[in-house]
Amino acid sequence: MIEVRWQQDDLFLAGISICLARVSPASTPLQDSCRHDPNSAATDLEIAAVYRSYVVRVLVITGAGVSAESGIPTFRGKDGYWRNLDPIKLATPEAFARDPDLVWQWYRERRQRIRDAQPNAAHEAIAKLAQCAGEFLLVTQNVDDLHERAGLAKAEMVQIHGDIFKTRCSRCHWRAELCNAHTRDDRDKSGLAGARPFIIEFSEQDGGPENGVPRCTKCDALMRPGVVWFGEPLPLHETERVESYLQRDSCGVVIVAGTTATFGYIIDWALRASRRGGELIEVNPEKTPLSRFATRLVREPAAVALPRLIDRLVAQLPKT
Repeated sequence: MIEVRWQQDDLFLAGISICLARVSPASTPLQDSCRHDPNSAATDLEIAAVYRSYVVRVLVITGAGVSAESGIPTFRGKDGYWRNLDPIKLATPEAFARDPDLVWQWYRERRQRIRDAQPNAAHEAIAKLAQCAGEFLLVTQNVDDLHERAGLAKAEMVQIHGDIFKTRCSRCHWRAELCNAHTRDDRDKSGLAGARPFIIEFSEQDGGPENGVPRCTKCDALMRPGVVWFGEPLPLHETERVESYLQRDSCGVVIVAGTTATFGYIIDWALRASRRGGELIEVNPEKTPLSRFATRLVREPAAVALPRLIDRLVAQLPKT
């Protein structure tokens, strides 16, 4: 088994090998038009028309840029700093070992900021696309619950970097879920409550992680946020879900939005999903390492571009 680790220096890791070995199909008029006029409304309609006659498999990959448009700061840039501390240096096992109380203070504030935020137009557009596609999977690097609150089913989403509202033991596998991330009724409807027997719900009033540094009730070790920190492997269960989706078949549409595509597995998954001529659409104001492989580039924020793009796509998709 190859262990994938979340590190900044794995730029192409598995992704670049896929790119170099990939044999591209012959250029089509659609792909040519995308390259010549990547932001035209006509191109949006052409992309949609190609998939009219069959059920479409869709893969969407989102990053911090999507949540940033709801007011959630990214790690990179001055807006991501907390008390003049670099978040990249806080989101590590080493930082937690040095000062768990400081790390928990940061995550409490992050949790509250997410509770106060609302899904934006990009989250809503993605949820709409999921309802209309034949098969759909969202892979998000975001640890918040904004995609879920926009209406996306948990079964159609992989949080590859974890869930900030879950808490797990730093030593054993016992985990707990913060039931008041939003209302208990919403959690129940989402299928989260009781989804895994070893996830125990608690509220802030029950002495959860909002009150100091919690300890595991099973082994008394320190509890930590249920997210993937820098230098840690991606969760095996979640990567297996992505791999299973990719292995079943290729996708007709792949959308990568709001991510810098710094990590090799993002490039790898996007290219493998579109390997049989599917459209690979990148939505990002800035150029990324994925840009040169995209069949279409949309240089706008996700909340601006995705509603328009997805509306035109959905209008042409077959009814499932």
